[in-house]
Amino acid sequence: MEDELLATHLQELRRGTVVLACLLVLHRPNYGYALLEVLQQHGFTVDANTLYPLLRRLEKQGLLTSDWNTDESRPRKFYRTSAEGAALADTLSDDWNSLHTAFRSLRGAS
Repeated sequence: MEDELLATHLQELRRGTVVLACLLVLHRPNYGYALLEVLQQHGFTVDANTLYPLLRRLEKQGLLTSDWNTDESRPRKFYRTSAEGAALADTLSDDWNSLHTAFRSLRGAS
């Protein structure tokens, strides 16, 4: 399979998983750059140009809340999963587990 085609399909497959990953990680407040690092450590390669608009969109949808921390010399916006975001993360996780089971059964089907 050519590299560009593979990259396109991998991007499509992973697009929704980043939303779920952010909702799960942000059960504890964190700021954007640190979130990028956590996601990367766990195998989610996300570009900052993708993550920051995603965080703003999730906040606008009421799935994240945010607060500015000005205690340090550089102010940082900390995001946290809202109650609605946590409920969505639970639903998406359940669906992900169902899909994973379905994919495994397809691999075993002859």
